[in-house]
Amino acid sequence: MRATLRWAHSDLRTHRGEALFLVLATAGIVASLLLATALFGYATNPWQRVFTQTTGAHVWIHTAESAKADRLADVDGVESVAGPYATESATLSSRGTRAAVELRATPEQLPTIGHPLVVSGDWLDPATPDGVVLESHLARALLAAPGDTLTLPGTTRKVTVLGVADSAESRYDPGEQPGLVWTLPPAVRDPNGQVIGLRLTDPDDTDYVVSRAVKALGGADAIGEVDTWQLARAQAQGDNRLLGQVLGLFGLGALVAAGLAVHGAIATRIRGHLRDISVLKAIGFTPGQVVRVFLLQHIAYALLGAVAAAALTQSLGNRVPGRLGDAIGVWQGLPGQTVALFAIPAGAVLFIAATTGLAAWRAGRVPPVPVPIPSVRGMRGLSARTGRTPRPVPRPSGHLPAPARGPRRTAQSSGRLSALARRALAMRVPPAFVLGWHTAFSRRLRSLATVARLALPLLLIVVAMSAWTTIDRFHSSPEQVGLPAALTVHADAGLSDRATRALLANDPEVAAAYPGVEMAALPPDQRTTIALRGLGTRQDPYPYALAEGRLAHRSHEAVAGQGLLSLLDARVGDWVRIMVGSRPQVLHIVGRSIEPENAGRVVSTSLDTLREDDPNLAPAFYQLRLRPGADPQRVARQLADTGHLDVHAVTNPADGLSPLRGVVLGLIIVLALIGLIELLTAIGGTVREGERDLLALKAIGLSPRQITAVTVTATGCTALIAALAGTVLGVPLAHWLINAQGRSSGIGVGIAQGPSPVQLVLFDAAAVLGAAALAALPAARAARRRLADTLSAVA
Repeated sequence: MRATLRWAHSDLRTHRGEALFLVLATAGIVASLLLATALFGYATNPWQRVFTQTTGAHVWIHTAESAKADRLADVDGVESVAGPYATESATLSSRGTRAAVELRATPEQLPTIGHPLVVSGDWLDPATPDGVVLESHLARALLAAPGDTLTLPGTTRKVTVLGVADSAESRYDPGEQPGLVWTLPPAVRDPNGQVIGLRLTDPDDTDYVVSRAVKALGGADAIGEVDTWQLARAQAQGDNRLLGQVLGLFGLGALVAAGLAVHGAIATRIRGHLRDISVLKAIGFTPGQVVRVFLLQHIAYALLGAVAAAALTQSLGNRVPGRLGDAIGVWQGLPGQTVALFAIPAGAVLFIAATTGLAAWRAGRVPPVPVPIPSVRGMRGLSARTGRTPRPVPRPSGHLPAPARGPRRTAQSSGRLSALARRALAMRVPPAFVLGWHTAFSRRLRSLATVARLALPLLLIVVAMSAWTTIDRFHSSPEQVGLPAALTVHADAGLSDRATRALLANDPEVAAAYPGVEMAALPPDQRTTIALRGLGTRQDPYPYALAEGRLAHRSHEAVAGQGLLSLLDARVGDWVRIMVGSRPQVLHIVGRSIEPENAGRVVSTSLDTLREDDPNLAPAFYQLRLRPGADPQRVARQLADTGHLDVHAVTNPADGLSPLRGVVLGLIIVLALIGLIELLTAIGGTVREGERDLLALKAIGLSPRQITAVTVTATGCTALIAALAGTVLGVPLAHWLINAQGRSSGIGVGIAQGPSPVQLVLFDAAAVLGAAALAALPAARAARRRLADTLSAVA
């Protein structure tokens, strides 16, 4: 045991840098996986907790007042029914902020199914007939708290906030989803519909039950909107799940890269210490002891990094500002957090131990007889081409016969110069560069393994750069990802279309205003609602961002999001039939738009097409495209100051991904550490194997600077091939991953944006120059070694 510890201590002193980088890389990998687990828990748990505590309804159906809601209790698959509750569409205003809301008549006693979870204040009280309870996201948007008084613009009505509550229903989204306000039945003075909640016996049968419920209510003309628990959960999870997926994907990729790097480091170290390992066996070390030396040493490195990551995540994670800190705080309170905190680091250590064991197994097979050093060949032609007279090369004496079994030869110049190398020498290419290229790729299998191990972290870095570039594209060029408009404007009920257009035209920073309407529609299977949007006119069409097909120019032509096409199993060129109330709407899909809203379940046509069936259809909102350089917040304030317009900024999906920038940067650092480990391994192996050819290189007249250039060139060539492979494979992989995420979220393919060619060239150049610079110092030291040291290295 003492000898084993002394060997491990000596190896640690020799390879301090690799040990440090391995510990740091392991810590980064484990931290990434722990954060991914925390984000997944944070994305799912809050909504699931509220849904469970409120005995949430799996389906909420908005219907006309005349619909026979009592029939839903007899629908197969329905366990219980909440409501019906009368509803009224309204607008609330507080401190200059407006929000579209749904006033819901709720009894004084909290209902059994789908009841709100009051988090501050009190529930409704008959002593305050104008009292309301706001959904928590709506309350934050209005900056309202219990005790505040809110107004309904355009009326003399006022309401008093009694409490704020959480709900498992779809949350408030400005311009898209109205906020939920619970109030007593007398306060709903002008009901325009009703809502019914369904608690199902099997949540997986939601689509089937919804279709049966629609038929029981009398068909599509009785349905206004259907809100399912899947949509509400997806909206609540938001970007947290995406962050978790990114962290988990890169964490697993980095773990594989680290395992391969450790495997390569140990294999290279074994090749460089064959003589030492043979001596250890000759003095009594068993193969198992030799394997344990390498295995326990690298397990200790991995264990140190894993424990450090787990300790930092547990102690400092919830102090991190922003969403990551909130996620860790919530995750630490979940039942399975303790198990994950131990299982993930243990899994990472076991994976690294497995890869270490595979490489260390070769050390146990080294025979207790020194392997003869093969003679250096191929130098005669080189000396002839350099024009220098070779000096006698000292040859080690006392060679023992080669063993019957054992590792293959390891001299870097075991083969003659290739035809390409000889041709390069004939063309007066410097011998150092020719020998460097020959050294890097003289052994194809070993060279390919080194290139593959180094290319993997570089490939993942390219994918991370592509994710960063895609997020920047959402911010810098939103019109290319389906967000050409910066503001959404709703006018007061008494303001005509002409008057509204005149107000918008008075602002010089408004480039165009596109009138639009959006209504809920039912697809043929009647299992969920989709959004039918009429936006722009044929004379002034809305500038959709298309990933496929063309814009809608003629009557009954439309473009659709990926989510809608997937739901209807349709393609560009198909005709689709949807129901808007009792009226069928037949549209020809001529293009697929990049649609970041409503999970892509949107079909968009011109307002003129919808007016063909309903001539009295008036715009419900206006989408504003601003002039380049205009500040959306300043324009919104100017328009809101008119007193007749309710202005909201268009939600950019990238706004919620701001934490991803820091995540991507941290992942790049971790991957760079893994690449550095592999690079140091390659440099160390090249230098150690080059020591056997040092005498021959000096004999043919190469100077120490030229000998240094051989190792630097070999390292640079390896890094160049790895960087090119990582770039060539990383860019299409990044596009596939990002577009796959876009397809699954309903946005659709076409949102991926890779780094520019200039950025990729700079990245490859930085990798090659960094590798060459890192190899310069050890190569220079080896080239200036004394003759006696060189003889001892090959003896």
